[in-house]
Amino acid sequence: MNNFFHPLMDNNITNSDIDVIKNFLIKNKNKIFTQSSKVNDFEKKWSKWLGVKYSVFVNSGSSANLLSMLITKILFGKGEIIVPTLTWVSDIASVIQNQLKPVFVDIDLRTLCMNEEELLKKINKKTKAIFLTHVQGFNGLSKNLISILKKKNIPLIEDVCESHGATYENKKLGTYGLMSNFSFYYAHHMTTIEGGMISTNNKKVYELAKMLRSHGMARESGNKIFENKIIKKYKTLSPKFIFLYPAYNVRNNEISAVMGINQLKTLDDNIKKRNKNFLFFLKNLDQSLYYTDFKLEGISNYAFPIILKKNNIKFRDKFERLLKKKKIEFRRGNAGGGNQLRQPYLKNYVSKKMIKSFPKVDHIHFFGYYIGNFPSLEKDKILKICKILNSLN
Repeated sequence: MNNFFHPLMDNNITNSDIDVIKNFLIKNKNKIFTQSSKVNDFEKKWSKWLGVKYSVFVNSGSSANLLSMLITKILFGKGEIIVPTLTWVSDIASVIQNQLKPVFVDIDLRTLCMNEEELLKKINKKTKAIFLTHVQGFNGLSKNLISILKKKNIPLIEDVCESHGATYENKKLGTYGLMSNFSFYYAHHMTTIEGGMISTNNKKVYELAKMLRSHGMARESGNKIFENKIIKKYKTLSPKFIFLYPAYNVRNNEISAVMGINQLKTLDDNIKKRNKNFLFFLKNLDQSLYYTDFKLEGISNYAFPIILKKNNIKFRDKFERLLKKKKIEFRRGNAGGGNQLRQPYLKNYVSKKMIKSFPKVDHIHFFGYYIGNFPSLEKDKILKICKILNSLN
């Protein structure tokens, strides 16, 4: 085991990806590498894979979050957005950046997603949307939640950045909400190096997303009837340069789209391999030391979650020393570094007293981890990892 090393990610960009990019660069005589036909092609292929009508390719999952919250504000006005305490920083930051108010919910350890009972209690007349993160390949939805949101006419925005291909009721996550966000960061289920996607079945959301990713320009909507109305309304402006919103440039490029199209071909097989690895990992993990009672229906595992049962800092430090010694890369906090309420950017939104009201996410903050799971990971190595983890006492 002297040469043993377990990284967070391995071989997520293949020789095949490099080859298709080389061929594209050689054959592209016009040298158009900014957003063009390949981006459009990738969006259509992704929409078909996911099972939605429309998708918009952007430069990151965080940008997808930002635009989704801006679209929410445009459509429904200012108010409260119910958010998880365990998520990536950009989910909550995008709420704040759009002058919306984040309302926090603790998690369910079985899914690492928002606790449904607490979520429903937080809904009120000021609630504009639920921004739900499907953490590390687990599903955060239920029939009850979907039914109540529909009855109350509250839109659902799904963050599926860590959960490509996960399902609920045999339907992919990211197809239940008004819109959904995905990330194609290097370490995720598939990659475009950096990149993200907004997906929806709503034409208005789709057109807004296209405009907002490209400076708020009317011509980016792709709706000629709408565009002609805008041109007539603003007769003193150049028809090609009518900026309807103070928006952004978060477009992606042709090279990233080429990689995305290629990676999409192996995504389903890779998800099966990841899930098989995860189930084998759980089977061989010492349940007296680690929490393993996860809801596994419809999973699409992103990384192996490791949650210490002992609420003991000394034991935790011993655990971390063991992983460092055995060269197993890890991240504490499971998603985004753990409890977002403890982060400096939320100091004006959260009191120290308030943090104590979220015990489940706080346990993850101090005693939750993840380590790498990837399609090329073999059973023998998983057994070695489990043996190391189980040696802790």
